[in-house]
Amino acid sequence: MEKYENGSPSSVMTGSSGIFGLLKDYRSGRADRRPSDTSAIPVMAYQPVDAEHLSEASRLTWFGHSAFLLELEGKRLLFDPMLGNRPSPVSWVGSKRYNRSLPAQPENLPEIDAVILSHDHYDHLDYSTILKLKNKTRRFLVPMGVRKILLKWGVSPEKVTEHAWWDKCEVDGFSLVCTPAQHFSGRGLIGRNRTLWCSWVINGEKTKIFFSGDSGYGPHFQEIGAKYGPFDLTVMECGQYNERWSDIHMMPEQTVQAHLDLGGKLMIPVHWSAFTLSLHSWTEPVERVTKAAANRNVTVSTPKIGEPVDVNSGSFPVSTWWREGR
Repeated sequence: MEKYENGSPSSVMTGSSGIFGLLKDYRSGRADRRPSDTSAIPVMAYQPVDAEHLSEASRLTWFGHSAFLLELEGKRLLFDPMLGNRPSPVSWVGSKRYNRSLPAQPENLPEIDAVILSHDHYDHLDYSTILKLKNKTRRFLVPMGVRKILLKWGVSPEKVTEHAWWDKCEVDGFSLVCTPAQHFSGRGLIGRNRTLWCSWVINGEKTKIFFSGDSGYGPHFQEIGAKYGPFDLTVMECGQYNERWSDIHMMPEQTVQAHLDLGGKLMIPVHWSAFTLSLHSWTEPVERVTKAAANRNVTVSTPKIGEPVDVNSGSFPVSTWWREGR
């Protein structure tokens, strides 16, 4: 069976302490890895762009972690829609979602032109969410090997296309490119790297957007920037990092460098504020990434969960709302 590899040498786990040292650190970890009062995390209700203005829209709505809905030039594109309660194969084990509500439940979302996935990990590909979306989504764009998972879950075969790095694909004339990332895949203890992981370029007529998926820092960002940049917006992972697995999850300062490599204008940091999957405090990712961005004159938007960001408006949410939810 085919196994996929990164373009640069990388390891899922580095360092000498090994799994036992990691387990020790998790047991003795800091108390602020989760918010002290999860009810204090603000969540705004999602309001769809009306049909009359959808063709002119360039709006992103973040649902927490890496899930976001892009309403762009007449299309609704939903990325990595993990809208379940735990990123886990079973409902009673694993990190529980911080916020008690979502901007909208998946069954209440409007019709989706395409669900677009970056890889098969539980915090990005959720069974319960796909079941609620499969009959209201016209297309599913996935990296190589992920199609069989969706077919097993009852998604119609004609709806699902899978793509290798640098594949170009269209949704009714709307152009996307499946681009490299530096990560790994697998949904269990066996079968690692039998599906591909990726990032995505979204090429609208007036707006260009990049989504990093999960990735360590590497030369692929410069390559993508050279081929498809500059970008009006980059949606970049900035959380769940650790020095042990820095090859496959960027540190926040590297997130800013990757944004610059891509030729990004505005950046929205994601992959935080929903689940505890690492050892850092829950607010450390956004604090570090905004500090690094300020030091390098990078424009960052920090929306509340559910707060819309109009990519081309020139005015973006920049509140430090997470400091109220500690």
